[in-house]
Amino acid sequence: MSMELSHSENGTKGCVRAAASIIAAKWTPQLILAMHQGVGRFCELQKEVGGINPRTLSARLDDLEKAGIIKKVSYAEVPPRIEYTLTAKGEDLLPIIDCMVAWGVKHPPTSECEEAIEQRDVFDRSLTL
Repeated sequence: MSMELSHSENGTKGCVRAAASIIAAKWTPQLILAMHQGVGRFCELQKEVGGINPRTLSARLDDLEKAGIIKKVSYAEVPPRIEYTLTAKGEDLLPIIDCMVAWGVKHPPTSECEEAIEQRDVFDRSLTL
């Protein structure tokens, strides 16, 4: 399959690498989708994504904020309230997420795949304890 690209081959590879480094990080697509759907508070994101360790969620949100994908807003209230929203850069990832959803609908996971994912998640959670 051939694609015409306006960047040099090396430039294109670098761009794909940069996008993949963000979108391929565990939990990132689910977090971006949740924020796009209006979920923005820490506990809500944890519940919506499901199965993510609070330390992992905090680290992932910090990484996304540093990358300019999300914006963190702190409100001076008691108790403190923090909300996360997608930036324009984060919203630019939504077409990729939409393609991932379409692919997942077209090629639903098999029970073997779901079992392997669950085993990986259990292993990952054991590392953060």
